[in-house]
Amino acid sequence: MKKHVYPLEPDNFYHVFNQGIDGCKIFFDDENYDYFLKLLENKIHSVAELYCYCLLPHHFHLLLKVRPAKEIRKKIEEKEDVGITQIISKQFSNFFNSYSQAINKKYHRTGKLFEQPFRRIIQESDQQLMRTVYYIHNNPRKHNLHDDIFEYPYSSLSQICNRSCGRIDSLKTIQLFGDFEHFEKIHSA
Repeated sequence: MKKHVYPLEPDNFYHVFNQGIDGCKIFFDDENYDYFLKLLENKIHSVAELYCYCLLPHHFHLLLKVRPAKEIRKKIEEKEDVGITQIISKQFSNFFNSYSQAINKKYHRTGKLFEQPFRRIIQESDQQLMRTVYYIHNNPRKHNLHDDIFEYPYSSLSQICNRSCGRIDSLKTIQLFGDFEHFEKIHSA
């Protein structure tokens, strides 16, 4: 059994990650990255807030905070007897299945795209959150895809640094570090 597989619970931060089956690509062109992020917003936003991300050709990393149970139940119409962790799980399943089906159709492939199940690591302290944000943003350098992590196009880092609105609330991510100067200093190391 794989490590880091357990139900996602409301009000918790998680580092969510996965890779292509047998290490194969999951992103083949720019449109794929954009579609993944669009689906993430459409399918996951109702159950979790996105704090940062990095998408790489063979895998991805996300830092998410699962919304409170009451908020999820307001956004998603489900019977009251359906457990909140089941609702969250269903949204993630819909997200990954939708992306996989679109890729399979576009590239005339069959079968699974992602390793199953996706992994997640609960974030239990402010220090762990900061380390995870840095780790996620540093992935392009770690995998020799880009020397300057601030320039990598499929990461939330430039959006956060520009404090632009978009798929994530940049200010919330910066607040994990106290202020922008600390956020930038850690990422420049």
